[in-house]
Amino acid sequence: MRIVILGGTGPTGILLIEEALSAKHTIVVYARSPQKLPAHLNKHPDITIVKGELQDSNALTTALTGAHAVLSALGPTFGNPSGTPIAHGYAAVLEVMRSTGVKRLIALGTASIKDEHDKWSVVYSALVAAVAVGANSAYKDIVAVGEVIRACDDIDWTIVRVPVLKNDKNREVRAGYIGDDNAGRGYTLARLGFVVFVLQELEKGEWIRRSPLITSAPVSS
Repeated sequence: MRIVILGGTGPTGILLIEEALSAKHTIVVYARSPQKLPAHLNKHPDITIVKGELQDSNALTTALTGAHAVLSALGPTFGNPSGTPIAHGYAAVLEVMRSTGVKRLIALGTASIKDEHDKWSVVYSALVAAVAVGANSAYKDIVAVGEVIRACDDIDWTIVRVPVLKNDKNREVRAGYIGDDNAGRGYTLARLGFVVFVLQELEKGEWIRRSPLITSAPVSS
């Protein structure tokens, strides 16, 4: 497939690019600062780099034309600007997806995006409350991202909600909802696990128009 990757210059995005290359996908990296890509990706023959801001419709059109899907590792961080800039960026991306005929979006989310299938969890409630207080702009932005994406009934979207991200090599994940007996039992996720899940979901489409929580599973022996 030809896939467009957003957030490709961050640690999760770089892993996503590398794993997508291993899966024989053709990649378009859409980035504001493509010079942040490692050298081995900057010159790769199966990667096209398009430089642009998240709300630049013309540059987005260049990137998305001919693509089969958009995979996003974008997410707000501590010190996130006010005014929900990432959510506004997603609105622009979704509009260009419509105009270019791209129907599939798999986007990173967090537990701050609530889901009707979630159950009560003391740990997750505390984690979300801590973000809402300590990084309120980031909290508002990611909640708005969920609202913008879920409002699209003409896009096959999946919001992959993640807990605390780690840098280990665990590829095994559990998928479910907050407070359940599967994913809800974990509170961390390897970045690599997120990447593996996203690429599997791209192929299988098991969570279309759903917002699973994924957490690291015990490594198989």
